Amino acid sequence: MAAASHRAIDRVFALLAGRKNPIVLIDGPSGAGKSTFADELITHWPVEGTPTLIRMDWMYPGWDGLEPAAEALARDLLVPLRRGEPGFWHGYDWERGVVTAATRVEPGRPLVIEGCGTLGPAGNLADLGIWIDAEDTFRKARALARDGEGYVPHWDAWQADFEDYVARWDPRARAGLLLRAEPDRVVPPDREADSSASRS
Repeated sequence: MAAASHRAIDRVFALLAGRKNPIVLIDGPSGAGKSTFADELITHWPVEGTPTLIRMDWMYPGWDGLEPAAEALARDLLVPLRRGEPGFWHGYDWERGVVTAATRVEPGRPLVIEGCGTLGPAGNLADLGIWIDAEDTFRKARALARDGEGYVPHWDAWQADFEDYVARWDPRARAGLLLRAEPDRVVPPDREADSSASRS
C-alpha cells in the first residue's frame, strides 16, 4: 500500500482510539475507491477481532435503490445495534431482480460499511464517518471498468440520484474524516499529505 494510503489508514485508527467495537461508515461518489479503502482498513485493523464488512452494493434494491437502502441501513441495522440488539440487512439478487433473505448482524463486533448512502439517515449512528472525494472523470472511468458495460446505461440516472441524496443529506458535512481519491490510492487532506511529505 502506498505511503499516502498508510497515512489515511493511520488517521482513521487515531480517530477510533479508545472506541470499542466501532461502527465506521465510508461514503462518497461512485468510483471514488470506497470498496478498496474498506478492504485496506480491515486488512490493517490494529486490534483483536476482524470487523464485519458490509457493502451497500449488496443492499441496493436495484438501480433506483440508493435512498431505500440508505434508510434501511439506519432503520434495520444500525438503530438496533446501537441499542445492543441484533440488526439485519436484506440483500438483492441483481440477476433475478428480487430482494433476498435477511442477514442477521450481532452486536459486539467492529463494523465497516462502505458505499453511496452510508452517511445519510445513518450518519449520526457512526463512531466515524469517512467521505472520499474524487475527480469526476477518473472515478467514472474506474467505476465503468469495475462494473462492466452493464453500468453504462445506468450511470447518468445513478449519478442524478446520488446528487439528490447529497442535496438532501449533505453527507460530506456529516463525515468526521475527509479523504481524497487519486487514481492509485486514497490520501489524507492536502495539508496533511504535504506535511507528511515534507518530513520524509
